[in-house]
Amino acid sequence: MKWLEHYRSKSVSLEEAVGAVESSNRIFISGNAATPLLLTNALAKRKDALQNVEVNHVLLLGDDPLSKPGMENHFRHNSLFVGPADREAIAEGRSDYVPVHLSEIPDLFRRGIIPLDVALIQVSPPDEHGFMSFGVECVASKAAAESAKVVVAQVNETMPRTLGDVFIHVSHVHKIVECSEPLIALERKGSTTVEKKIAGYIASLIEDGDTLQLGIGGIPDAVITALSSQQHLGIHTEMVSDGVVEAIDRGVITNRKKTLHPGKVIATFVFGSQSLYEYVDNNPIFELHPCDYTNDPFVIAQNERMVAINSAIEVDLTGQVCSDSIGSKIYSGFGGQIDFIRGAAYSKHGKPIIALPSTAARGTLSRIVPQLKPGAGVVTSRADVHYVVTEYGIASLHGRNLKQRAEALIEITHPGFRSELEDSLRRKYVTPKKSVSV
Repeated sequence: MKWLEHYRSKSVSLEEAVGAVESSNRIFISGNAATPLLLTNALAKRKDALQNVEVNHVLLLGDDPLSKPGMENHFRHNSLFVGPADREAIAEGRSDYVPVHLSEIPDLFRRGIIPLDVALIQVSPPDEHGFMSFGVECVASKAAAESAKVVVAQVNETMPRTLGDVFIHVSHVHKIVECSEPLIALERKGSTTVEKKIAGYIASLIEDGDTLQLGIGGIPDAVITALSSQQHLGIHTEMVSDGVVEAIDRGVITNRKKTLHPGKVIATFVFGSQSLYEYVDNNPIFELHPCDYTNDPFVIAQNERMVAINSAIEVDLTGQVCSDSIGSKIYSGFGGQIDFIRGAAYSKHGKPIIALPSTAARGTLSRIVPQLKPGAGVVTSRADVHYVVTEYGIASLHGRNLKQRAEALIEITHPGFRSELEDSLRRKYVTPKKSVSV
């Protein structure tokens, strides 16, 4: 029980724990439902003693005191995936954004491209061997903890002990703060009529024995609900949601036909309700890994019949996908879209799918456009896209030329915008004259 002595000797007050951060440090904060709110709030209270602290993270949830106006001289975000917590600060130039594939983030820390002084993580209580689980969020937290000079752990009694490559030993942590706080939960809003229509088309592409990657939001939730006739589906994904558990309970997801990790749900984080967190606790069906494994396209491709479902902000008539910005305004990040789109494309009988409603701004803007907005970034190239799905149908783009792609995409555009897109197509392409026989 030597580990217990280590654990007790490292248990400190909240103030002493965040005292590990010094001016000009580069720190990492674990994200998603494992965002360590106690540590970040305590760190914010030390702002007057700190200058130029760089804050690296993926998606932070909850209220973020470090990105508030007036904090920029003390803390500056270096966001690897933008969310509501830091979106405003980045838009105003008070924080920074790093475009990067999710699968590549752990390597940034390990190779010292982004060197880390301190890692602030949230973990489960130790087991009988002194190992603490990263619980609901592995992603890049394990690599950050292994790379940082100092590791500060918020040990939360309510953090589930998930299984897989998600453990850190007490001996590798420098400071420990114990707590018993509810994890951040996702409030499910249900799916709209449009999202259900999109899901119906996607479900028509899914066959018995397919392995799925599903994300967050109304469309993925609706897809899972729409899967009623399919059998023996598998999951290899970034995120496990409540919908995945519901499909397991319905017998739709069994993972039996997977060619990689049969019998297992493979993911890198869990986000949903408190009941979901209780369900994954010590549950051997679920196996979590860092994102440089789950999101490695060549690992993903080992799943035959891999179906990747990802979203977009807009798609142009050639099939280019913008999903991290609205024009030049950064909205989210690359995440794992390309990781899974390419992994599914390399998979035997795989299907990479981009799904989006046909309009935005309450129907006043088409999300299928002649050209992306000025400043918009291309996350997924036109060569990577195989299927685009809206509530008006499925556009199959793989192997099609630019004109054929445009025609297919116009067919799934909202009817109110089709004539405008058709005019754009006519201006670009000359229709060959038909020969007249004499």
